[in-house]
Amino acid sequence: MEYLGTTIAFFSEHKFLFTLVVFSIFWLVRRLLIKWIWGDANFLSEDQRKWISRTKNGSFTLLLVVMFLLWRSEINEFALSLTAIAVAVVVASKEIILCFTGSIQRASSRSFQIGEWIEVGNLCGEVIEHNLMATKIQEIDLHHGTYAYTGKTVTFPNSLFFTTPVKNLNFMKRYVYHEFHITVKETANLYPLVPSLLARIDDHCEDFYEVATRYNHVIERHAGVDLPGADPHVHVTTTSLGDPQVHVRLFCPTERATDLEQLIREDFMTLYCERVLKQEPVAIADDDLLSELESKALHC
Repeated sequence: MEYLGTTIAFFSEHKFLFTLVVFSIFWLVRRLLIKWIWGDANFLSEDQRKWISRTKNGSFTLLLVVMFLLWRSEINEFALSLTAIAVAVVVASKEIILCFTGSIQRASSRSFQIGEWIEVGNLCGEVIEHNLMATKIQEIDLHHGTYAYTGKTVTFPNSLFFTTPVKNLNFMKRYVYHEFHITVKETANLYPLVPSLLARIDDHCEDFYEVATRYNHVIERHAGVDLPGADPHVHVTTTSLGDPQVHVRLFCPTERATDLEQLIREDFMTLYCERVLKQEPVAIADDDLLSELESKALHC
């Protein structure tokens, strides 16, 4: 008991040393917990990411409480001394306050959770961590229509939630409305190609059409809005220069969007060569070597 009393008295007189000990204990315990949650997995699941985020946020909150209790008397004296310069402190800590309140706004509105896809301004990605100050996402190439991870990790302050709209794209993790267009230079009537193109699109989408329809209805019920539907849509327009342009919209699995786009482009060019240009489509084998002049001479 005497040793315990001596230890308590020592740490009471040396609060800085005690603070370092508390920091070390918290850091060690948090590290061990995160390592235990991570386990031997090469890729983290959504549940693992959630528990890691909870561990970090919980340990940080508990550490703040302990530090407040330890330095309470000094904090009270410091707060009284700040009365005259309170306005200056608020102005200087404006961004920090906005980050804290932005975190509260995110939690209260439930705008997104870990594992969901979000778009904040020009940033698109999957949320992998959020805390009181910042949010971290794995960037996704959404604007180029590939829906693939870029390998970049983006961290932005929570104050951004007050100035930039947050779009929740979570339903796009499975199925997405994928839109693209095909432009041709020759002036031609492309409407006769639409039925044949739609038939080939239906063939490509046949294996997942029923699942896509059910998933589309689920999204409609969850959002409470009437979505365009799971049927593919094709319409013809022109560009500002007067070139014919075909627009295609699909509701398809996200991971297959790029492959389906390439197949549909191939189908359209085949139909265009056969029916508009009256040419047989050119089939190029992998071992064929074309000269530069021959490549330029190919129209299809």
